[in-house]
Amino acid sequence: MSFTLRPAVRENVPLLIGLAGGTGSGKTYSAFRLAKGLSGDRPFAVIDTESGRAKAYADDFAFDHGELKAPFTPDSYLKAVLDVDSACKYPVIIVDSASHEYAGEGGVLDLQEAELTRMAGTDYARREACKMASWIKPKMSHKAFVSRLLQIRSHLILCFRAESKTEMVKKDGKTVVQAKQGLIGLDGWFPVCEKSLPYELTAYFLLMADRPGVPRPIKLMEKHKPFFPPNQPIAEETGLALGLWARGGTESAAGNPASGGVVNWAKVEPPQAADDGERVISQEEYNELLAFICENENRKTRCRAFAKALGYSKFAHVKKKDLNAIIEFAEQQN
Repeated sequence: MSFTLRPAVRENVPLLIGLAGGTGSGKTYSAFRLAKGLSGDRPFAVIDTESGRAKAYADDFAFDHGELKAPFTPDSYLKAVLDVDSACKYPVIIVDSASHEYAGEGGVLDLQEAELTRMAGTDYARREACKMASWIKPKMSHKAFVSRLLQIRSHLILCFRAESKTEMVKKDGKTVVQAKQGLIGLDGWFPVCEKSLPYELTAYFLLMADRPGVPRPIKLMEKHKPFFPPNQPIAEETGLALGLWARGGTESAAGNPASGGVVNWAKVEPPQAADDGERVISQEEYNELLAFICENENRKTRCRAFAKALGYSKFAHVKKKDLNAIIEFAEQQN
């Protein structure tokens, strides 16, 4: 079969998102909120390496849970992710925590130590000579894991532990200790993972305990920046807008899902002309839409988030071309 090309169209783009943070930074809760927005009404999957701690959120989110236990080899992680993805029922998979694949029991660091012991035993001189070679097999295993992650169909959210690191540098002829600098860290905080993994992610953020849930972007595409406004916590609307973009919605339609404040839909204005001249819904359509959406609280809350993801702060501004999409979404909400 020959290799073929066709015009590129952004559609059904799987997202690979990394959230790193220390204790109390809100990375797990933020991952759940993001996954809920990306999943809509469908449950998402959680691969839990933290002894079932993810189940603490079972009352707040609809998800299926699986516990991954040691040894935390790259192959074990890969099998778990592929098994979940192959079920074709989960739009989003959360892995909490992905750090064990590197620093947990049976992870990459343990694999390297086991390989070094196999090659050199306890002979110190021989161990020093074999140190570089002992990394070959563990790194090959990790690369195979990452390579397959890039090909799964579900959106994938990886949670990483982060730790503070320092380094010694020369300044004005003196040796000083300062917060470590690097492309995958901020202010001395670095994810616990293989150092090249963050480069493979679609988006990657650091969260800090002094402002839980507020992402500090380390890797973020320009077109995704409106979805993560400065100083705003990650919310369900963030995932909703990202999901719309990934399915093929335009950046302008995805809009700014977390621009701050809660819209009071009971005080929305009647229809008015759109700035660009496109036809907005009529007064009659507006009244019917508002009455239908406000029939119950759950429908109103979800439709509010959906409308914001389409770029509307008021139902009165909804354009004809988006009316059916909002109605279809509302009909699915009970």
